[in-house]
Amino acid sequence: MGLFRRSTPSNQTDDPDTPEAREGEQVGAEQARERGPWDVSEVPERGPRVDLGALWVPGREGMELRMEVDKTSNLVTAVHLTIDGSSLQMQVFAAPRVEGVWDGIRTEIAESVTQQGGSVDDLPGPFGRELLARLPVRTPDGRTSHRPARFIGYDGPRWFLRGVLTGRAAVDPQDATVLEGLFADVVVLRGTDARVPRELIALTLPQAGGPLRANLPASPPAAPGFDPLKRGPEITEVH
Repeated sequence: MGLFRRSTPSNQTDDPDTPEAREGEQVGAEQARERGPWDVSEVPERGPRVDLGALWVPGREGMELRMEVDKTSNLVTAVHLTIDGSSLQMQVFAAPRVEGVWDGIRTEIAESVTQQGGSVDDLPGPFGRELLARLPVRTPDGRTSHRPARFIGYDGPRWFLRGVLTGRAAVDPQDATVLEGLFADVVVLRGTDARVPRELIALTLPQAGGPLRANLPASPPAAPGFDPLKRGPEITEVH
């Protein structure tokens, strides 16, 4: 939907990493929170989470983990967690040091969905404001239907984590509990490089785990020219 950048112009980056900036981030990290998503400065060790480079992702029994790979750049752009018929897609982006980006991104997502014939509600959720969208999809008989999706987001220190819940978790709070718990237990490792706000931070493939299967078919687009989930070739790991 054109909301995020994947390259870094040399003259438009966020604040450089300095001792003063790191000290400010450490002060913020010392303020204890009951739930994440977490910055790596808040977590003493990775524990049982899967190492995806910029993200440490918790696992659950019966969970399927899929990595989304961009065909052009071969960068790993997203992770999908599927369990009990529902899925959570996560992507991490750079953000400004002193302000979040989720408020603006919610507005842009809502405008894009409605322009393509969908509808959206901005509602309170467990991680703050979120969007409940009904995305236009083409049925096998050629009719237009709508698929629900919940867009959730979290502004961290110089990063932004976006999640998209689909399946039963998009509409049933009880079914969403497990995936919300996974989102809340993710750890973000942004790194110290200067980046453009909203620049996608690429992930890496897991180095250990269950069997991997490459180039799985992606879901069909919601409507011609409109695919807010940006799904591409995938690699799957089953836990």
